[in-house]
Amino acid sequence: MATLSLRLPDSYHSMVKEIAAKDNISINQFIISAVVEKISALETHNYLEERAARGSRDKFMAVLTKVPNMQPAEHDR
Repeated sequence: MATLSLRLPDSYHSMVKEIAAKDNISINQFIISAVVEKISALETHNYLEERAARGSRDKFMAVLTKVPNMQPAEHDR
């Protein structure tokens, strides 16, 4: 496991310390979860961009033509 030295403004440190204490976790655990959350968001964004780039509007429209033209069920209105 790597060690990272981090300079954090006092105001952020206070907030992190407070939130971590409320969640009964260490500051280290809080920062790790924040980093993991950010990585997950970025990876999801990248994945969706790659999928969109492979998409085809023509194929999408072809699938839509197969959807029946009818009113939704009462409970879906």
